Amino acid sequence: MIYCIYHIPGKKVGVTNNVEDRVERQQGYEPHEYEIIEMSDDISYISDREVFWQKAFGYKVDRQLYKNLFTNNKTELNTMRINVTEATTTFPCPLNKLKGQLMDQMGIQWETSHGNFTITHPTVNWIMANAKVSMYNNDRCYIYNKAMSKFYDKDPHRNITMGTTFDAKIDQPTSFNSSATNCNQCDENIFECIREWADERGLYDKGDPKTQYIKLMEETGEIGRAILKNDTDEIIDGIGDAVVVLTNLAELCGVPIEECIQEAYNVISKRTGKMVNGTFVKDN
Repeated sequence: MIYCIYHIPGKKVGVTNNVEDRVERQQGYEPHEYEIIEMSDDISYISDREVFWQKAFGYKVDRQLYKNLFTNNKTELNTMRINVTEATTTFPCPLNKLKGQLMDQMGIQWETSHGNFTITHPTVNWIMANAKVSMYNNDRCYIYNKAMSKFYDKDPHRNITMGTTFDAKIDQPTSFNSSATNCNQCDENIFECIREWADERGLYDKGDPKTQYIKLMEETGEIGRAILKNDTDEIIDGIGDAVVVLTNLAELCGVPIEECIQEAYNVISKRTGKMVNGTFVKDN
């Protein structure tokens, strides 16, 4: 296996064994927006060099060496050292690093008392939507096996590796189209998935708009800190969390978020103006 150290100028240095999938598909960068610094089939060497280049460019250094996220024995359960108990599956990495590690381990399977699971694009999205940080160790996160088995029950073919549908792009939209935001896990709109998730947890029965607004302020603060640190993973996480909170806030206020977005787009689509100091200033 060949490991690559990639550099996104001004953003980060990372390691992957699948540059196209990890950097282009997952993170959204074009080939001209990143560079490959080094390549090697020696995971120990490449792990040490990743740290070297992170320090050289002044980026945040990963808390764990890349090689420590994997085992050397490929015949073991999997290369991530997934820990399976009766109730949970635990992944040995921080939540903000989990998606990248899962994408690098596509096709891995493991057995639980609730069935056999496989890492595919749809299951990665489900895991990221449901994973929780361990209360004992921030460098570990977990999912509930029974909950994931219910996800499989909706479509028994989800254990077959398949391509993601999240990379679709819409050119020159004339209006907001909610069908363009379909959830990878099912045929539903992503906002429907969020509402179903929140409803199952009693958020709409026991929550109120004021607490959701406070939560939104917390999430936007996280986004601001991530921007100041140029931390792309945290920016993605913060914006995603903010959208979830906004979806729930809209529902608690009695209006679907799709309607809010449509109304906003109806207004901004007719605006004219110009960019001033990095901000769009509308005409009077």
